[in-house]
Amino acid sequence: MIRYNRLLTVFGLTMAFGVGSATFADVRLPSLFSDHAVLQQGVSIPVWGWADADENVAVTIAGQTQTAKAGADGAWRVTLAALKPGETLILTVKGKNTLIVKDVLVGEVWLGSGQSNMALTVNRCKDFEKEQTAAALPQIRMFTVDRVVGTTPQKECKGQWVVCASNTVGSFSATAYFFGRDLHQKLGVPVGLINSSWGGTPVEAWFSAEAMQAMPNGKIITDPWVARTAKPWDAAAAMAGYDKQVVAWKEAVKKAKAAGRESPRAPKKPVDPRLDPHYPANLYNGMIAPLIPYALRGAVWYQGESNARDDSAHLYGLQLQTLIQDWRVRWGSEFPFAWVQLPNFRSSDRNWPLIREGMLQMLKVPKTGMAITMDIGETGDIHPKNKQDVGHRLAFWALGTVYGQTVASICGPLPAGHTVKGSEVVCTFTHADGGLTAAGGALKGFVIAGADQKWVPASAKIVGDTVVVSSPDVKEPVAVRYAWAADPECTLFNG
Repeated sequence: MIRYNRLLTVFGLTMAFGVGSATFADVRLPSLFSDHAVLQQGVSIPVWGWADADENVAVTIAGQTQTAKAGADGAWRVTLAALKPGETLILTVKGKNTLIVKDVLVGEVWLGSGQSNMALTVNRCKDFEKEQTAAALPQIRMFTVDRVVGTTPQKECKGQWVVCASNTVGSFSATAYFFGRDLHQKLGVPVGLINSSWGGTPVEAWFSAEAMQAMPNGKIITDPWVARTAKPWDAAAAMAGYDKQVVAWKEAVKKAKAAGRESPRAPKKPVDPRLDPHYPANLYNGMIAPLIPYALRGAVWYQGESNARDDSAHLYGLQLQTLIQDWRVRWGSEFPFAWVQLPNFRSSDRNWPLIREGMLQMLKVPKTGMAITMDIGETGDIHPKNKQDVGHRLAFWALGTVYGQTVASICGPLPAGHTVKGSEVVCTFTHADGGLTAAGGALKGFVIAGADQKWVPASAKIVGDTVVVSSPDVKEPVAVRYAWAADPECTLFNG
């Protein structure tokens, strides 16, 4: 278990968990408790807010009332007894004033987080017109968290619950929506989706400073930020440097076009490093902390592209594990957590196989899962448009594990072990449901190595629920790889 101190100094900055007291004239609720909200079924439900110090607050829903007295800082919290799906409810909060939250549903609530492929909206995906026509699903709602950086954990965020309809679905996170739609259709209950995502951001921005400080080898990630923030931010000098970069970039674009090459990326406008969304814990502070302790069933995660560019890509699995543990500690619940494997994409500057390997290794964390997506990406687009299958695969995992339903398979084949027999390596797999099969008729993408650690192409054949790998150039094999490339050949499937 991770143990945290209440106050710590980290990255050269003192971070206090608990903003100073304030005056609250009226009883208030966080934005999560607003019209069209979805509450998690079958569990105790925390409801919290702010009022005058010592003010008595009563919260009423579905015939039950819970009361609390605001503390000296104005904060109050009650815990509602578990609710069941059914009719539309009204949540009433009464202190010196009365708040009425209308059109509240009870069902399944999931948090979706990560970077741009989680943020990618339905209107940017394939078959949008078809999806729009089929989007009259009022029992699906999405709360999108405004993108905010926080140097300390924030108590509130901005956002609103939006009811799914043809004129609203376009702005929904596509991965979260297609995942939630499958759950809604299979379970027959309302589904609430909380989308807290920001394109181009690394995993270390999404968990707390305390968790980062406790992570082994975390200094590899934090030390560069410490160096960048060692001196006061000079905005004028940064902008002068940026202007020079823009001039050089424009010239590089001209040369690239003339040579028929892909144009380089535009330089990013400078920002105070301490306010950068990439800074460790900044997005946890601004976009995750305000959601705690809203009752959830679980979380789904789509991120890793940014970390694939770093020298610390080999630490991604450890960082993902740290994030999962940190969020579970904060919520006080070992809730289910699944992520999307990085899909295939042509890339020369990103270490995608290391990120995928880290993801695979973290399946050792209890109550986790992974949607395998190496076959549904787009070679030339880091934002593949087929988010429908991403949602389906996440839903297979959730339905088969979290909800105990019978599904064809919760994921594709995963390596389980191996045996060396002479010059052959016999690889075994879990999730070989329906038997192993080779798409296109032959297995491809396998390489093999001996003690000299030189990888050579290998032949591979399916024998029952195993794959036998060999090469005439390797008489005494010690290792096998499959699909070890950013844009690999993927031919191994289950039935």
